[in-house]
Formats: sequence, structure tokens, C-alpha cells
Amino acid sequence: MKWLLILSFLMFLNDEIIFFDKDNNAQRWYIVNDTVMGGISSSSVKINEKGRLAFSGRVSTENNGGFAMTRMPTDINLNKQHSKIILRVKGDGKQYQLRLKSNESQRYSYVQVFRTNTQEQEIILPLTGFYPAFRGRKLNFGNFSANQIKEVAILIGNKKDEDFSLEIIKIAIQ
Repeated sequence: MKWLLILSFLMFLNDEIIFFDKDNNAQRWYIVNDTVMGGISSSSVKINEKGRLAFSGRVSTENNGGFAMTRMPTDINLNKQHSKIILRVKGDGKQYQLRLKSNESQRYSYVQVFRTNTQEQEIILPLTGFYPAFRGRKLNFGNFSANQIKEVAILIGNKKDEDFSLEIIKIAIQ
């Protein structure tokens, strides 16, 4: 009954929200580090005791590496009223990327950079501000304009060796 009330309320707001529920096995976040290309960065992702997505690890530039990423397949339909993504995070002062894909077979991502601080903060990212990129290179075609999101990802790759820790409290699409 509790979930029915929450869902009804959220539908009324016309928001799409990605929840972080440690008891929900249907929501699967995956790790993709630079090890797929010979690097040695490491990371982990879990739903912590506060019900937040905890993404942390160590980025290493050794062996031509330099990134860590967590991603989750989604099936979010957008309408004309959806214009922004709102992140609620608690970070470590580092810069991250929020990445979107509008198709399961899409090789590139739509990217927008955000910087965290050490406090809880709300970050607003306009959907039209997501630019296409592949392997760190900006592509020469239009920004995000799709009517669906099939994958959401968080990446850190600041071209230096560093530890990182990011708590994602909420991802909402409004």
C-alpha cells in the first residue's frame, strides 16, 4: 500500500524518478572501468544503509587507463514537459559526468559534466545540454533530443590518479 501511494503521488507530479532501493533486485547498476581497455582503475557500486547509491573507487591512469563508470539500463519515456534532470548528491569535490543513451544499441553517450562538493547538493542539468561523445571525444551532431532514455550512467575520468566517492540520493526527470 505504501508503494502504491508513493507511485500515485509521483505520477501526479509527472516526474520520472530513479529510486535506490536495497531490497529491489530489479534495479541493476553495473560497473564498467577502464579495465575493458587494459587500465587498472577499480570501483564499486552499492545501495548503502541510507538507501543511496554509493559509487566509489580509485581511478588510475596507468596502462592508458583513467576512468570508472557505473551504469543502469532504464526504460524512461519522455514527453514535452520533461526538460531537465535533477540530481541530489553528496560528493567529494570532484567532477563527474552524467551520461544518457536513448537506444540500447547506441555506441556513444550524451554527456553533461557536473561538479560536486562535500555537502548534499541539488544539481540541475537541462536535457538539451547533453552533448554526444564517444571515448572522451565530442561528436559533431546535435545534443540530446530523444523521447526516451535507455541507459543512465555516472563516470569519473579527470585524467589523473585519484580516489573518489559519490553518493547519489536521487535522479529525477522533470
